[in-house]
Amino acid sequence: MATYTTIEAEARARAGKGAARATRRAGKVPAVIYGARQTPELIALDPRLVVREIHHAGWRSRLYEVKVDGATTRALIRDVQFHPVTDRPEHVDFQRLAPGEKVRVAVNVQFLNEGISPGLKRGGVLNVVRHAVDCLVDPDHVPAHFEADLATLDINDNVRWSDLRGTEGIRPVIIDRDFVIATVAPPTKAAEPAAEAASGAPATATAAAPAAAAKTPAKAPAKAAAKPAGKK
Repeated sequence: MATYTTIEAEARARAGKGAARATRRAGKVPAVIYGARQTPELIALDPRLVVREIHHAGWRSRLYEVKVDGATTRALIRDVQFHPVTDRPEHVDFQRLAPGEKVRVAVNVQFLNEGISPGLKRGGVLNVVRHAVDCLVDPDHVPAHFEADLATLDINDNVRWSDLRGTEGIRPVIIDRDFVIATVAPPTKAAEPAAEAASGAPATATAAAPAAAAKTPAKAPAKAAAKPAGKK
């Protein structure tokens, strides 16, 4: 039997951007519950509750019972819109669940026994192709997660849909192949050393110094000027 998380909400009377802004000014997050061929229901949520839920792993596949004025509606969170600057939640979309009507959900995959995987112990790298798998599921049988056991995986081994645990009675959206969930890739090689020097002995001698400039002949010291002969 599926487990539901309860959410308390308040009814909203009016739709539209102006009504949504008024709801935010009142400290609430506007939201809507749609689907199951019923009229959309306008509600308002405590922002702390919204933040708490979206910080839980796998919130897109978590089942909720939304309580409004004593009435309960079963639903999934389909989308959360955030403020572009503050990242605060600004609007939440719920999809109403109808008994017997399958819904599309993304179920998270949990990886087990990474510490004893032969491939990972030898330096391999876990390359996760799909952290979650889109499936069509009856609302009363939505699993919390699937499990992938890595205990026997060596390098170049992989986990496929057929290897997951907890998939009994569940149909994935991809049905034409046994698709890959994760692979143990070979260890990445260290960067190669610099290329070898070109063949032949490298030049080690420094360039010859230019020839010394020719010596200029030394100038003879100038002779003292002869004194003029004195008069007798």
